[in-house]
Amino acid sequence: MPVLNERDYLERAVRTVLAQRIDQPMQLILALGPSNDGTTALAAALADSDQRITLVENPDADIPKGLNAAIRASAYPTIVRVDAHSELDPEYTRHALAALERTRAANVGGVMRADGRSPFQRAVARAYNSRIGLGGGAYHVGAPEGEAESAYLGVMRRAVLDEVGLFDESIRRGEDWELNLRIRTAGYRVWFDPALAVTYWPRESWSRLARQFVATGSWRGELVRRFGRRNSLRFFAPPALVLLVLLALAVGVLQATAVLAGIPALIASVAYVPVALYLLLIIVVAAGPAGGSGARDKLWTLIVLPTMHVAWGLGFIAGIVRGARGTVDTSRLGDRNTPLP
Repeated sequence: MPVLNERDYLERAVRTVLAQRIDQPMQLILALGPSNDGTTALAAALADSDQRITLVENPDADIPKGLNAAIRASAYPTIVRVDAHSELDPEYTRHALAALERTRAANVGGVMRADGRSPFQRAVARAYNSRIGLGGGAYHVGAPEGEAESAYLGVMRRAVLDEVGLFDESIRRGEDWELNLRIRTAGYRVWFDPALAVTYWPRESWSRLARQFVATGSWRGELVRRFGRRNSLRFFAPPALVLLVLLALAVGVLQATAVLAGIPALIASVAYVPVALYLLLIIVVAAGPAGGSGARDKLWTLIVLPTMHVAWGLGFIAGIVRGARGTVDTSRLGDRNTPLP
């Protein structure tokens, strides 16, 4: 479990891991980044209270480096990746181990079941769980059981990880997708099991959400530079939206300044159509049923969905043009003035 500034979530996440109902011995390894909110002291107290918890340092606060440090410190043949913003059902690991054995896969993952505590966080969770929000990937909206491109978090065979080389530490976001690409290229299966579900608590504020998605989009652009069309087509939708919005804005400026007039201006107005349809779609999704959410949840959804799409799209374009260049997801930092690794 990589950990950075997770004081509000860490203890509950740890308790759900330690409560796994399995017959095999287990250990929980926390890879500690340089938190500034008291997380490190909390992690130390948790480790003191249970000998199954081991702490390793992750001074650069990079998720792939932290994961690799934790894997190298592990003693058992199966690696269960978990997140400090996640909570596991008590039967999660038992079911995943059975799926690994049954399917003879190298990595098994399930559904990210996003949830929220505030109207904003619930709106983000609603977007995560929607086909519109994140493109309808299996681990967001579910799919029939079967072979998969990647796996959310993942329950992995340590021997396969050692063979393919663990996580690529030059990739700060999308590291799981790239690892699963290497696993599949090596001839092993990655498996999706919808019976596996993990509760995930998304970002709690608009600024953190936007920073997260800019960073994630930037690294997806980097992955497209490296691996081309092995990336799914759904990753290209947000940058296409950004380009369409920019085109509509350019047409509007040209029409307002009379550079475009008459029939050419009328023809150019077609640029507004896809943007108008997108806005209509967002309104329909926000106004639709959302598990009993109230008016504030729906209003936040109107803001959250475009924020996710535009931030991701802008990051993607930057990543395609110049590469990710070490872009850091600062949304987990407790203070915007905290020096970046």
